[in-house]
Amino acid sequence: MNLEGYLSRIGFKGTPRADLNTLRALHRAHAETIPYENLDVQLRTPVTRAAPDIYDKIVRRGRGGWCYEMNGLLSWALTEIGFDVRRLAGAVHRETMGDSSIGNHLVVLVDVEDQTWLADVGFGDGLIEPTPLAESGFDVGPLRCSLSRIQDGWWRYSNDPAGGAPSFDFHPDVDDEALLEGGCNFLQSDPASPFVQNAVVQRWRDGAHFSLRGRVLTKLTDAGKESELIPDAPAYVEALWDVFGLNLPEAAALWPRILARHEEVVQSQTEGSD
Repeated sequence: MNLEGYLSRIGFKGTPRADLNTLRALHRAHAETIPYENLDVQLRTPVTRAAPDIYDKIVRRGRGGWCYEMNGLLSWALTEIGFDVRRLAGAVHRETMGDSSIGNHLVVLVDVEDQTWLADVGFGDGLIEPTPLAESGFDVGPLRCSLSRIQDGWWRYSNDPAGGAPSFDFHPDVDDEALLEGGCNFLQSDPASPFVQNAVVQRWRDGAHFSLRGRVLTKLTDAGKESELIPDAPAYVEALWDVFGLNLPEAAALWPRILARHEEVVQSQTEGSD
């Protein structure tokens, strides 16, 4: 890794040290600079967990990524700085899907200053700053989230009802990289994968959360939620740049599928309310 390149990408100033202040500042800078996005999956471009490829995509080419890339890059940078880092095979929706979900999320734990911290820039509307690994409730921007111990040594991160995915689980001893590789392959290829079905881009900025799910652009703040429909392909590409800092004109090719998916979801919601 060219650590200086990563620090420049996220706008980190100063000399990084393996201390809590650096961890907090680095995490916040990453979360507020690099967008969470699955557009490579939508564009049928293979997504890899290989660290050099992630670095090239996010740092050199100015893209974002999903959990395997976002938390993969963060964990690599923290290790380079000298932090004690653990990469875990987490599980989004484990409370409803069970253990088959293990590996569908990369979770990062950092041990620093006699405390273990959860660091996660790959959950879309997840943490802005790391949080101690302890049972607690805490605010993430306008969202009220929590960490709790559950059965058999597992932990659960619970999201605010106004957020996206409701939760993810992780266990400090479940760190099988093969589970993560399997999850990464499944989520970018299986027709049932939500990442195959839906184009999603998210970011934190100035305490507000912005999300672009299909053609619906939403801003979430303490004052509430504001949403608007993107009208056409040029406006979609423009929103990627203006809101999320993604220069991706090729995303215009996704528009027909985005429209079709939007109509499918709307029809499903209408039928469900009958």
